[in-house]
Amino acid sequence: MDKMISRLRWPIAALMMLLALLWPALWNGFPVVFYDTGGYLDSYMTGLLANGRSAIYGFFLSLGIPTGFWLNVIVQAGAVTWLIVLALRTHYVASTPGFAVVVTLGIAALTSLPWYAAQLMPDVWLPAGILALYLLAFRGGELRRLEKIALGAVTAFAIAGHMATLALMLALLALLPLWRWIAPRWHWPRPSLGRPALAVAAGVLLILFGNLFITGRFAFIPGGNNFLFGRLVQTGIAARYLAGHCPDPSLRICAYRDTLPADGDFWLWNSESPLWKMGGWENFSDEARRIVLGSIRDYPDLHLRTAAMGALSQFVMVKTGDYLTPQTWHTHGILKKYAPGSYPAFLAAPQQRAELNFTWLNVVHVPVALLAVAGLPAIILLTRRRRVRRSAASLALFVFIALAGNAAISGALSNPHHRYQSRMIWLAPLALVIAAGGLGRSGTILQDSPYFRRKQT
Repeated sequence: MDKMISRLRWPIAALMMLLALLWPALWNGFPVVFYDTGGYLDSYMTGLLANGRSAIYGFFLSLGIPTGFWLNVIVQAGAVTWLIVLALRTHYVASTPGFAVVVTLGIAALTSLPWYAAQLMPDVWLPAGILALYLLAFRGGELRRLEKIALGAVTAFAIAGHMATLALMLALLALLPLWRWIAPRWHWPRPSLGRPALAVAAGVLLILFGNLFITGRFAFIPGGNNFLFGRLVQTGIAARYLAGHCPDPSLRICAYRDTLPADGDFWLWNSESPLWKMGGWENFSDEARRIVLGSIRDYPDLHLRTAAMGALSQFVMVKTGDYLTPQTWHTHGILKKYAPGSYPAFLAAPQQRAELNFTWLNVVHVPVALLAVAGLPAIILLTRRRRVRRSAASLALFVFIALAGNAAISGALSNPHHRYQSRMIWLAPLALVIAAGGLGRSGTILQDSPYFRRKQT
């Protein structure tokens, strides 16, 4: 009987962790959707490269159609659950089922993670990919061969979900050689370079060959020029450039110079925007690139200043529920077309019947997120005083760098949104838990861990 109970401990714990990460979808009666959800599915179904929409993630969504898309969110929540358990185990943090459940329940209650794990968007794969890349780089000696392969697959799939994820992964990969060079001087762990490089390369190849097989084009996901131009609209750089260069017969946008919106999202998404009067994203892409490059040449200082302001704003924008509303009309049409069997459940879900109110959640989520991020540098200081093991604190430093990098990429190359930062903010409290597990002997919670058994012998 005791053996049977012992064998059931991990399956029961895994089920509890999955339910904790899926609670928004379970409460909603349907996976949470975003306005862009339909665009991903449509890109795969039509075989067309859409701006900012991964056809590969669209293929992943298509696999879940027979299950009403529950397969997708279960896989997402399962991947995150596994990564949390793996992170705890490889850092020798009391890897018992009960402790893993407590950590996951705490993160699910105090952060935005469940709203991304239960959402039909590639957003949850960004932090999953970051954690997978870290484990490959720093904890390879504690990993089994199949675990390394699975972590590489998570990293590659995360990269294939969005070009912003690829940009951040490349930045983190470029950081590792510098870290490896500095590490011996500061007595920090030296990261492996080969495994992370292979995982990122696999992600790049997955984008290119995935798009080739799905759309017939050996290409990256398009849309970067238009997103950059949206930032120029938001910051006023576009209006300044046009004021100095119009009239110009080669710039069609000169005809709309006086009606240029002040909001970048209006420019990109509203049907009344001049962008759509000029034929949409593809027809304006070359002109957008010309203006982006020309404005960088003419106003480099203004670009740097607005990029820095955008990055700083993005770093502290961590509210849960950004743009999660019933106004998902594009997704309505796509689901009705490609998943008619799921459409009634989709319409009956609370998300589609009323505005979701995240005020009460953000009363908790925002201060927890900001305090957790502020705690990451404190862990670094404690490491210098030998209060925290560097092998545990390395995750805190890596997560802080990833958060800063994400803010720089999202805030400087696009327009800041709470969603961009909140989707990965749960990594901060996880890093703090692991760092707390690396406290000195007087403060340890890990007396039964392999690390301490080795220390004692």
